[in-house]
Amino acid sequence: MPNPNQTIVHASCQQIRWEDLDLKPIRALIKLAVGEDLHGSGLKTKPNQTGDASSALLPSNQTFTATLRARGPMTLCGARLAPEILNAFDPELKFEALSSDGDTLVKGDAIGTLSGPARSALAAERLILNFMQRLSGIATTTQTYVAALADSTTRLLDTRKTTPGYRYLEKYAVACGGGWNHRMGLFDRVMLKDNHLAVFGDDLVSAASAAVEESRRRAPSLLVEIEVDRIDQIDAALQAGVDIILLDNFTIEELRDAQQIIGNQTVTEISGNVTLDTLVQLKNIGCDFISTGALVHKSVWVDIGLDSN
Repeated sequence: MPNPNQTIVHASCQQIRWEDLDLKPIRALIKLAVGEDLHGSGLKTKPNQTGDASSALLPSNQTFTATLRARGPMTLCGARLAPEILNAFDPELKFEALSSDGDTLVKGDAIGTLSGPARSALAAERLILNFMQRLSGIATTTQTYVAALADSTTRLLDTRKTTPGYRYLEKYAVACGGGWNHRMGLFDRVMLKDNHLAVFGDDLVSAASAAVEESRRRAPSLLVEIEVDRIDQIDAALQAGVDIILLDNFTIEELRDAQQIIGNQTVTEISGNVTLDTLVQLKNIGCDFISTGALVHKSVWVDIGLDSN
């Protein structure tokens, strides 16, 4: 039977693209990272000598060409970012992408070539690897989780548990891995948790209804989601008319019972204790979404090398 909530399902998630990103704060982040490496930015006592002391030993007219390669299986994220990093070091540095963000790579696959002045290229090496290894790690972890849901209609969502300053790069990495993005910040969805509802009163039904009513009045275009952590809270959420119910830290049995109670009355999201092991059971519950911060905070940097040509 078709899900009558498909409109809300589609409206409540997205897969952010590179074209959706504002490059201004990304460039500011890169500038900060360059400053850390070359100028000791963040240290109260500044270094007596700035710049790359090692690369400064090279002849000023020496050029350098190298290839970025995967040193193991991975899902790539960072190819679109690489030119921005190189430009922050030296506009004469060039990057030619040989793989695209979202590509699945195996050991030895070429990601792209870097060329230009040797001093600048070698100064930029670690920073470009830091960004690319981190973001590709998130994309690779996400792809593993998505693969575990392959035969399910349930979509995998990220969360706001991101590294400060890296929010949208990390969400982009999740999208590169095939995951879906939850709300981008506090501004694009009303998310009612226990502390919000407590302000509206002790009676959960009245509190939830009052909170939803105020949400519709203040921000009629935003979806309203309510978090519940017990079965007996579901009826109040349904009576309040929320768009999405988040089932937080429920057991597998409780999730089955909750989904049976809710049915198609509203969109459902599972959160809490989501691992690759639990996905085997969670994907068969029938909920619309499973969200987890593990895509970011449990990810591991992948191995990428820069090999001189």
